[in-house]
Amino acid sequence: MSDAAPVAPPKAKRRISWRTALGGGLGIAVIVGTFVFVLPRVADYRDVWAVVKTLSWSQVGLLVGAIALNLATYAPPWQAALPGLRFRQAFVLTQASTASTYVLPGGAAVGIGVSFGMLRGWGFTGRPVTLALAVTGIWNQFAMLAFPIIALALLTQSKEQNPLLQTVAFIGVAILVVSAAGFAAGLTSDRLAKWVGDTAARVVTRLKGWIRRKPVKWDGRSFVSFRHEAVGLLKRRWHVLTLAVLAGQLTVFLVLFTCLRVFGVSAAEVSAIEAFAAWSLVRLLGSIPITPGGIGIVEVGLTTALVGFGGDNAEVVAAVLVYRFLTIVPTLTLGLLAGATWKRLRPAES
Repeated sequence: MSDAAPVAPPKAKRRISWRTALGGGLGIAVIVGTFVFVLPRVADYRDVWAVVKTLSWSQVGLLVGAIALNLATYAPPWQAALPGLRFRQAFVLTQASTASTYVLPGGAAVGIGVSFGMLRGWGFTGRPVTLALAVTGIWNQFAMLAFPIIALALLTQSKEQNPLLQTVAFIGVAILVVSAAGFAAGLTSDRLAKWVGDTAARVVTRLKGWIRRKPVKWDGRSFVSFRHEAVGLLKRRWHVLTLAVLAGQLTVFLVLFTCLRVFGVSAAEVSAIEAFAAWSLVRLLGSIPITPGGIGIVEVGLTTALVGFGGDNAEVVAAVLVYRFLTIVPTLTLGLLAGATWKRLRPAES
């Protein structure tokens, strides 16, 4: 027997897949292209900075008030979806999970994982947490799909037309109808829930097979269990959840609208309806996971739409950049702080 200490086998190096590398490269290209090439062609940054410097203290106060209101509306949807979750916990949860989507690859999936881990760490059981994740996610998606449809209706009523918005709204109607019908059908009966769950499991498993991933571990029986819990929750709290989600989404628009007005983009240039149409369209397009938080895509989309409606180039770029700063940086800062301190909120506080 040898006295030599056993040598541990070398750890296999984790290789970065070509898909990950391609996605990362595309994201970097979009961000660099936006801020180095696209936006400077719309308005010289010196002109943009000249607009920003005209802000008065009262206007700064309006911006601070708008973002504070927006931040305060992060928590209520989670409180509605997960009984026993306190405002402070919900606020910390949403800031940390949202911030994670800005700094880690994976987008919304990372935020879901962070949320699940934090709630389990606070002592909430798995099934209520899963249900809360599902209903808040579904309600937010429904709202995001519905806003372009509402915007198109408002523009049509004001006798304005936007071909891109019409196309997106048409697609949104189709997706919303199919999603809502599937969700409603799944809640109607155990039999339908099982069929929807089995069908969804087969489809997702096939899609995962194309990218060489393991089959899903859930099936129709999981949907039946989800149905029983979801029906009970939604019967009691659907209205509170709906109002909370709408408030959370629309206060984001309020930040943009406030930025437009304080930077001199008047109603004669871009009306409230036009601003809402641009925001609802670009928010939906920005949800495509190309860059973290849609950075680059949202800036270009909003600038193009708002200038197209009649906004002054420098004023629009200033408003869009400050809007994006206010909706990303405070959450990123608070989220990183929340991620470092969330364990101090003991389960006893829930």
